Amino acid sequence: MALSTPLHIVSGKGGTGKTTVAAALAMALADTGKRVLLCEVEGRQGIAQLFDVPPLPYEERKIAVGLGGGEVFALAVDAESALLEYLQMYYKLGRAGRALDKFGIIDFATTIAPGVRDVLLTGKIYEAAKRKNGSRFVYDAVVMDAPPTGRITRFLAVNEEVAGLAKAGPVKRQADSIMSMMRSRQTHVHLVTLLEEMRLPVGAVIANMVRPALLSDSTQQALESAELTAEAVSRSLDGIGLDGHVAPILIAEGRGHIERQRLQAAQRAELENHAVVELPAISEAIDQGALFDLARILRTDLLKEAS
Repeated sequence: MALSTPLHIVSGKGGTGKTTVAAALAMALADTGKRVLLCEVEGRQGIAQLFDVPPLPYEERKIAVGLGGGEVFALAVDAESALLEYLQMYYKLGRAGRALDKFGIIDFATTIAPGVRDVLLTGKIYEAAKRKNGSRFVYDAVVMDAPPTGRITRFLAVNEEVAGLAKAGPVKRQADSIMSMMRSRQTHVHLVTLLEEMRLPVGAVIANMVRPALLSDSTQQALESAELTAEAVSRSLDGIGLDGHVAPILIAEGRGHIERQRLQAAQRAELENHAVVELPAISEAIDQGALFDLARILRTDLLKEAS
């Protein structure tokens, strides 16, 4: 019997598109009749921007219909609101907690004790993953747009973070419970990367923004051997009524594309013994249509593999 809703934690280096992947994963998980909660913990309002909705408050709101017709809800978790909720839940400090907030005590506490801050952020997601309506979990899956890989280990190791701050009591019990969920089989950590930047040996990886080869073998060979010159490209452009002065730019772009393909191929070869899901680069702004396209790939290549 499952002790919590499956939790999917999405992390990656800044600029790899982890928020986009987390959103697409939530869309992929939202099958017919299923409810998925998509959470962010960094205060960037990246989810609201992706789905073109107003900034998310500290409450769960439906923001989209998923790939299979299910519902996607979103939540922006901030430590101050989570601490007020925590004080009310465990100490019944309703008005008193709000009074502390007015005096800046809440901000002070979450600033000087970063370990406690992470317990509060992950604790809200823990609560959502454990929440039930009768005998059924409220959500069928929870997706967390987590901090970048540079902070993810410390962020998830909340038990160690609070060890020096709380030896017993509700905070310590909360941290222990969160760690039990993080280490359970219900929790999956997904790392998002770009193929040319991948350097870590991991068990599974989502390679985002993969660019297809745009040049034929003959064109690539001509560019690499310098047989295809700017003068030749310029004459070809002039012949079809285009500005031949852009020829050097096109040559440079072509060579840059070849180098990127080489980097992708080299990193793909290093990952040949790992489960890799490749998501294509999308040149236009990410909208819900693009998220649906990415969600279909994730449902086919990632979720079936994990099931």
